[in-house]
Amino acid sequence: MSLQPPHSLRTRLLWFLLAAISVTAVAQALIAYHTARAEADEIFDYHMQQTAMSLRSGLPVNGAATPAKESHDEENFDFVVQVWTAGGAPVFQSTRAALPQAAVLGFSDVRAHGTTYRVFSLQAHSQIIQVAQDMAARREMASTLALRTVGAIAVMAPLLMLIVWWVVSTSLAPVSRVRRQVSERQADDLTEVSEAGLPDEIRPLVHELNLLLKRVRQAFEAQKSFVADAAHELRSPLAALKLQAQGLERAADSATRAVAVRRLTAGIDRATRLVEQLLVLARQQANADTGGKPESVSLAEVARLSVADVAASAQARHIDLGLARAEEGQIMGHPDGLRILVRNLLDNAVKYTPTGGTIDVEVRRDPDALVLIVQDSGPGIPDEDRERVLDRFYRITGTQTTGSGLGLAIVRSIADLHGARLSLDRSARLGGLRVQVSFPSDR
Repeated sequence: MSLQPPHSLRTRLLWFLLAAISVTAVAQALIAYHTARAEADEIFDYHMQQTAMSLRSGLPVNGAATPAKESHDEENFDFVVQVWTAGGAPVFQSTRAALPQAAVLGFSDVRAHGTTYRVFSLQAHSQIIQVAQDMAARREMASTLALRTVGAIAVMAPLLMLIVWWVVSTSLAPVSRVRRQVSERQADDLTEVSEAGLPDEIRPLVHELNLLLKRVRQAFEAQKSFVADAAHELRSPLAALKLQAQGLERAADSATRAVAVRRLTAGIDRATRLVEQLLVLARQQANADTGGKPESVSLAEVARLSVADVAASAQARHIDLGLARAEEGQIMGHPDGLRILVRNLLDNAVKYTPTGGTIDVEVRRDPDALVLIVQDSGPGIPDEDRERVLDRFYRITGTQTTGSGLGLAIVRSIADLHGARLSLDRSARLGGLRVQVSFPSDR
């Protein structure tokens, strides 16, 4: 497969503009040349006519022609004037070599002395006046005048080409500047490209490029932060697993070994849960950065499925978990992400609600939103910690239950992806935590 040559906007503009100027200059030169020659012919005819008319008053007739005086330029017949009587007798001749009498009054072409003459004949009283001009001399003078007209075009066309080349090169200079800015960057340089001095046709493209660089920069920063936090959080459970394995190795009897095995198993479960939540958080951040295509989702159906997922763990602790209200409505979103959001809220509620407690889930339709509410009869969250618990790996001081501090961080990440408002408050009815997520309603 043959490779196409690089497509340069500058080269294409210059090629078409310079070609257009060249074609236009040639056409204009040809038109000017022929127009100038035609106008010169009209001027020469006018002068011949005026010369003949100036002799209409007549010349004296004495029976013999009055020839022009002897001169060294006698052989020059470029311009000839002669006068005849009505009977054909010569009255005046500007040269010794007379032209044949023209029988046609007005303009005519006469062949004489090896060339062609343009003759104008005029009858005045009893005389015939003839004024003649050599056509070769006329053409030479007309061509000289026409070439002088074309000469200006020949000088201006290259000048105009230089001006066009300068204007095109200057106008496209900002594009070259942007290209240099991008080509000279390092791989980790995602700062914005300067939009100063860009033409209106190029500025939107550079603006969109800057928006793309901003999104990529945010994704890189989120990835770096996530990797740093994950490395920090994984260090403790891995160190604990190592200690528990060493304790199992040093166990002297079966009872001690059984305790060490239970501790090691619990540590493995905690590490597994942490890794799972890290993977979920990474996936949701990737969705937020790449902007996957959303679809219409029933929030009530997502709530029913999530309640079914958590029902077994709630029943094991004798917690009354139920979907108290489920008004139908559609939102634009990602089904998997929404199910993770609701399940994380329910997992947190089950974890912190005491045995025999209550957890209620509601999906309520407001005029311009669908609202998901999860409230429990647990200890709740102090006012000063409600904002911080949404951060990754933050856990409330003195909490007895185990956890990684990622549940609500994942909820906030998914809520932000869907443009939802997340708020934490105390449940007035159950006394524990009340979480409300308001989604923009599709219909």
